[in-house]
Amino acid sequence: MPEQNMSFLRRNLTVNGLGFSVRDIGSKEPALVFIHYWGGTGRTWDLVAKPLSERHRCVAPDLRGWGESDKTATDYDLRTQADDVAAIIQSLGLSQYILVGQSMGGKIAQILGSRRPKGLNGLVLVAPAPPTPLGVPKEQRDAILASYQTATGVEAALSILTARQLSPKLRQQVVDDSIGGAPAAKSAWTQAGMTLDVTDLVGKINVPTTVILGDADKVENEPLLRRELASRIAGTEFIILPGVGHLSPLEAPNELAAAIAKAVSRMM
Repeated sequence: MPEQNMSFLRRNLTVNGLGFSVRDIGSKEPALVFIHYWGGTGRTWDLVAKPLSERHRCVAPDLRGWGESDKTATDYDLRTQADDVAAIIQSLGLSQYILVGQSMGGKIAQILGSRRPKGLNGLVLVAPAPPTPLGVPKEQRDAILASYQTATGVEAALSILTARQLSPKLRQQVVDDSIGGAPAAKSAWTQAGMTLDVTDLVGKINVPTTVILGDADKVENEPLLRRELASRIAGTEFIILPGVGHLSPLEAPNELAAAIAKAVSRMM
């Protein structure tokens, strides 16, 4: 059977004392390890990973507190979540891999990348949260958290998160994934993750790094990311997706997959 017709395997792993659900497709290394955004799950990457799986093993965990992964944890510090990703990589026996992190997942990828783990070939940061604290007042962060408690709130957030209209199926997926997150996982990002300063770590990243960003993104923007990432990670390259908002894995999966493939080709 051709690889493009393969389906995702659903693996259940236990690492760091928690159960994790991991989507896995393809077989060739370097593997691509996808880290989802706040409110997403591993399936956020399905439409991107499927075409890339012809050339790379693609692994997409549900982070702790999201999707089918364990929701009993009390610690959702981004550094702890980087520990989770590292443990999942080790458990799967990946010897060569590239981290692909979006938004919150991009900040987790920066933290893990700064540790210079064995086998890491590069970073692809998709609309990543910067290493600096986000300048969002507490009242606004509280409002963002409140919006992720109801379907109406998530639907309203989509008007900010996306520049292109999602299909009804994908809109429902975003609603279900966002509402389904553990309360502690939701609040940890708005109350601590957004304001976590990891600038002291990011300068230690020593692998090729590419930032992929939509030019219609209302959450992150190119000048800020150039200032905060390109100034700290030598040789950082940028790929800009025209007319794409913050949720590029869902808005423009084919364009994003092509951009990731281009970035990865420079890292091999």
